[in-house]
Amino acid sequence: MPIYEFACNKCGRAFEELVSISKINEVVCPQCGSGQVKKKMSTFASKPAEGGSAFSLNTIPSSSCSGSV
Repeated sequence: MPIYEFACNKCGRAFEELVSISKINEVVCPQCGSGQVKKKMSTFASKPAEGGSAFSLNTIPSSSCSGSV
């Protein structure tokens, strides 16, 4: 079951909820109890493989730039 991020339209609280996709419309705000919540667009996190390094979009491996045309 995935964790989704929500924002309450009534009180403004942001929260996360572990919920199946079939029950996503039944989520209520834990602070005010309102059912007027909106699922936020969220990112995901991943853990690099053991012994590996983290992937970065800001770096290009030096082997991919040969320098010749």
